[in-house]
Amino acid sequence: MSCVHLTEAGTAEPSTTGECPDCVAVGATDWVHLRSCLTCGYVGCCDSSPRQHATAHFRETGHPVIRSIQPGESWRWCFTDEEIG
Repeated sequence: MSCVHLTEAGTAEPSTTGECPDCVAVGATDWVHLRSCLTCGYVGCCDSSPRQHATAHFRETGHPVIRSIQPGESWRWCFTDEEIG
C-alpha cells in the first residue's frame, strides 16, 4: 500500500448506519450501499447509487478516505490516490 491517506486515515464513527441522510432529505430510498468518511463521520451512498453522495462529499470537502459500513465489509477507499486498503 503506497497511499499515505489510507495509513493516516482518521477513525471518525459513522453519523448513522442505516440510511443515506442526503437521499432521505430528498425523499429517495434507492441507495445501494453506504460509505462513511473517516475524517468526519459523514455517511453517504456509494457510486452504484443514483446520487453518489459519498463521492460528492469528497468533492465538497476534500476528505480523502471512506470506509464501507456494509455488514461484513471492512475495506477503505482513498479518493485522492484511487487506492483500496
